[in-house]
Amino acid sequence: MSFVTTNDDVSIFYKDWGPKDAQPIFFHHGWPLSADDWDNQLLFFLAEGFRVIASDRRGHGRSSQVSDGHDMDYYAADVSAVVEHLDLRNVIHVGHSTGGGQVARYVAKYGQPQGRVAKAVLISAVPPLMVKTPENPGGTPLEVFDGFRKALAANRAQFYLDVATGPFYGFNRTGAEISQGTIQNWWRQGMIGSAKAHYEGIKAFSETDQTDDLKAITVPVLILQGDDDQVVPYKNASLLQDELISNSTLKVYPGYPHGMHTTHPDTINKDLLDFIRS
Repeated sequence: MSFVTTNDDVSIFYKDWGPKDAQPIFFHHGWPLSADDWDNQLLFFLAEGFRVIASDRRGHGRSSQVSDGHDMDYYAADVSAVVEHLDLRNVIHVGHSTGGGQVARYVAKYGQPQGRVAKAVLISAVPPLMVKTPENPGGTPLEVFDGFRKALAANRAQFYLDVATGPFYGFNRTGAEISQGTIQNWWRQGMIGSAKAHYEGIKAFSETDQTDDLKAITVPVLILQGDDDQVVPYKNASLLQDELISNSTLKVYPGYPHGMHTTHPDTINKDLLDFIRS
């Protein structure tokens, strides 16, 4: 397995497949998952001739289960460590959910200043700010995220099963085509990560105001989200992202859930490919 060691001595696992001279696409996973969440996309874009990279966030998957650094600044710095180690340039960064926040912070703080990023894609992403505040009245009440933390601490295994079985993929909707393998794979990825990293990551994805990150991005950005996203409400996410990013293209999919890159990969992959090649 391949790892990069960060400046604070954290081992970050990454996958790097395909021709080294091909254009790289870097995939950033959601909470509390791993690079494995992108396996469908990795194989699809590999077959299209791209170099594909995906890493496990610190405390997630096969990366170090360290005590500290579970916030967007460290997440972005860890991505930069992988990018610089591989000397990736002209990169397309694709982030889902918390990974979308990671992409926004990385592109604004590292990718653009270093001239390494070509385009970005935000899928069901958390920016600009999830939690409800006086300045963000459309956000989700803090009590909801407190409930996440309480459920995780009480019985993480059951909580993760409930999330995957229910709102993440929209499997709780009438008539949904339920995939037991998808549920088990979500649970598997979550349970190999660190409970502490996942617990503290709830604050990172819900309470980090990334308005300035979005305003700073100038490269072309594709914004994708389903209007039946039960995890990150699209009116307070993708619609605001489109307003804040200067060079963005927005597409909202009727009826699609939060994890739509898994439930509807053919549609999402095609739209990603069209954007990348445009």
